[in-house]
Amino acid sequence: MTVAATTAARDTGIVKVAHRRDDDEEDQRPFDLGVVKRLAAFTIPHARKRNVLLVLVALRATQFPALGWATAAIVSGPIAAKDVHGTGVAIAWFVALVVVTVVTLHYRVKLSLELGEAVIHDLRDALVRHLVSLPLEFFQRQRLGRLVSRLTSDLEAVRGGVKDVAFVGIVQLGSMVIAGVIMAAYDWLLFLVVAGLVPALALVIRRFRRKLLRSYRASQESFSRVTATVAESIGGIRVTQAFARAKVNERLFDALIHDHARHNVDAGRRAAVFVPLLELNGQVFLAILLVVGGYRALHHEIRFDVLVQFFFLSNFFFNPIAVLGNQYNQALTAMAGAERVFALLDTQPAWRDEPDAEPLPAIRGRIEFRDVSFGYVPGRFALHDVNLVVAPGQSVAIVGPTGGGKSTLLSLVAKFHIPSRGQILVDGVDLRRVTGDSLRGQMGNVLQNNFLFSGTVLDNVKLARPFATDDEVVRAARSLDVLDLIEAFPRGWETPLGERGSGLSLGQRQVVCFTRAMLAAPRLVLLDEATSAVDPRTEERLTAALARLLAGRTSLVVAHRLSTVRHADLVLVVEEGRIVERGTHDTLLESEGAYARLHRHFVG
Repeated sequence: MTVAATTAARDTGIVKVAHRRDDDEEDQRPFDLGVVKRLAAFTIPHARKRNVLLVLVALRATQFPALGWATAAIVSGPIAAKDVHGTGVAIAWFVALVVVTVVTLHYRVKLSLELGEAVIHDLRDALVRHLVSLPLEFFQRQRLGRLVSRLTSDLEAVRGGVKDVAFVGIVQLGSMVIAGVIMAAYDWLLFLVVAGLVPALALVIRRFRRKLLRSYRASQESFSRVTATVAESIGGIRVTQAFARAKVNERLFDALIHDHARHNVDAGRRAAVFVPLLELNGQVFLAILLVVGGYRALHHEIRFDVLVQFFFLSNFFFNPIAVLGNQYNQALTAMAGAERVFALLDTQPAWRDEPDAEPLPAIRGRIEFRDVSFGYVPGRFALHDVNLVVAPGQSVAIVGPTGGGKSTLLSLVAKFHIPSRGQILVDGVDLRRVTGDSLRGQMGNVLQNNFLFSGTVLDNVKLARPFATDDEVVRAARSLDVLDLIEAFPRGWETPLGERGSGLSLGQRQVVCFTRAMLAAPRLVLLDEATSAVDPRTEERLTAALARLLAGRTSLVVAHRLSTVRHADLVLVVEEGRIVERGTHDTLLESEGAYARLHRHFVG
């Protein structure tokens, strides 16, 4: 292999299959210029680096044919003439050209890697910003594995497209065009032999590109199913082991990875046919060039040095074909990844804060529902015509059967959802007219699953107020009378927590959540109690802590403890999305209605 050919090989790419794809989007165009333009727009903030890189790419595209031309000129010139001095001078100039070529390659690779990383950084940042702006109902419809694949394998596929396909492809295509122009200038008739193979090349690409794209998309879709299943299996490992489902899950997972392997092999087989076919075109041309060019040279129709130039330049005309085939495969993978990333970025939420929504001033805590109906699915209401007024500082206990709409009431007050009909007002202000963050920033939310993040106990408490001092955190725990419980943890405030708070019992996690809510100093508290697996002593401490947390604050509590219901200012009984009874604990017992029946279950 010549020095020029060795140098050219460094700009080749590797065919990679990025594993993702989990929706049925099989009808998209194989190559969408709209997606390319949108991706190119992410290079605008890095225009200086991009422009320098494009100059290097253009320079690099000229260097390949220049190396071929120089090699042929030296062989057919001073070497053929046995000019030792001229050969030495020519070789010195050739070495200088090689050095410039290598330096150009270094900076071309360096800048393309930096630009690719910068674009992926901006895309990932845009994705995360978009995701956290979407309402809760979006995440209730999505599988975790799908979202993770967008931020990982999809973006990695795009990274390859930016740093490799765009610039390696331009270099190879540019060198091919320049080599063709030089050959045409030497002998246009012989060059027509070269051009005659272009239609055959176009037919090969056209035939295989759709099949390859379908194969890559199928492979990526199967991998997304694998990642989603892994996430669910690990997240539900307790259930898996409790019901002895490990072997069943293994078989299901084995089927998924077998399906993924099948799609990968199918994509590899098609690529293994596509790339050699491209290379075969080059080999066929060399054979034709040898026959036609040799015949014309023997009959003195062309000079010997012209034939030598054609053979050297032909390397830079046909070598890029195989490289471009590889890059085309990777381009299809990057295109599929970009389509999925942009599809997520274009996801429109079912609702968002109104454009003219304003921050909610400091609240007193009055809540009003006016003819509120809500449905998670259009046409199917989970709440029907709810009317309710909660006075500032009032404690409201919400009871009723599972699935009756209790948690939905809390979600609407927190503006995790908005009513399908009617209004919810806080201090007389319609929640549609205020920003969700300004509302929730004045709330304390304690949810039933007691979600804690990886980190320390102190880190999790400070989520309510990241800039709170340690003394403020301790005062919050002391005001709830749970400081001794937290200090009894294995390492106190610095006790490390695993994912979802693993390492603490259910009661301990609830103590942390109560302290976090207290640190927020909320005017409004939304609480979904959870008492399962809590021993009587812990429940007594939690009940006392809850009473301190709710004191003087407006609170809506989905109640599971009888003590919470007894001490509430107002009790709501919610069944089938309607408030069927309301009143105090004593008055509702006297009425012998729905609450009285529930109370009998409370007391056993």
